[in-house]
Amino acid sequence: MEKNDPHSFVIQTQVNYLPEQSDEAGNRFVFSYTINITNLGSVPARLISRHWIITDAHNHVQEVRGQGVVGEQPLLKPNQSFEYTSGTVLSTQVGTMRGSYWMHAEDGTQFEVEIPQFVLSVPRVLH
Repeated sequence: MEKNDPHSFVIQTQVNYLPEQSDEAGNRFVFSYTINITNLGSVPARLISRHWIITDAHNHVQEVRGQGVVGEQPLLKPNQSFEYTSGTVLSTQVGTMRGSYWMHAEDGTQFEVEIPQFVLSVPRVLH
């Protein structure tokens, strides 16, 4: 990320395991994740689409592509944040997610914002 980049975003993630929606005996592990996207640049930009790469402990990879996030294509002005919560299901107790958002800035620039990899883990499995 360059200093003074007009198209600069920071992504923060938080993961929760949902035991009440999971079926551990049936190898169904449900996680929610909250993403906070902040525009650190100087140009408003709209989140157009998302691309996720979800990997479980058996290295089974799911790719998910879609328009916007949670049914929205938010426009983030400079210093503005957008936060949403979504979820995913794994067949193992541990996995990872990473991906990217495709953005369209008001100055006409289109660019990708990388979502750094984060870990999905049932509590007490990873120490």
